[in-house]
Amino acid sequence: MPFEEVTEVLYTTAATAKGGREGNVKSADGVVDLPLGKPGSVSNPKANPETLFAAGYAACFSGALNAVAKAEGLDTSESTVTADVTFGKTESGFGLAVDLKATVPGVDPAKAQELVEKAHQFCPYSKATRDNITVTLGTA
Repeated sequence: MPFEEVTEVLYTTAATAKGGREGNVKSADGVVDLPLGKPGSVSNPKANPETLFAAGYAACFSGALNAVAKAEGLDTSESTVTADVTFGKTESGFGLAVDLKATVPGVDPAKAQELVEKAHQFCPYSKATRDNITVTLGTA
């Protein structure tokens, strides 16, 4: 899919990080102000870039799923989306992969999968990651 430029700004935000993966991140509005830590730490769990990306992608995809379902006259407001984000080594350094799973109660499984596919075309996070990282889709 070709690059799409933002033609009308609806919202802008910013976050500032200091100290990298074991530092701190704070949003301009102060809503997010988190110490960061090593991914997978059991003894001292903290947010990390992958945690924040997973939360953002899951929320965005959930909104996209609800939007495409509403356009078809379906209510998916009770659905959930989980974004499992993997961080690992690639041939050129490090990279990410995402596995998106949607649970869509009250909707036929085939229709739920169709809605997930449509949401993947509509979601801004999916557009941003398309052809850049592996993103798999599924329903539960």
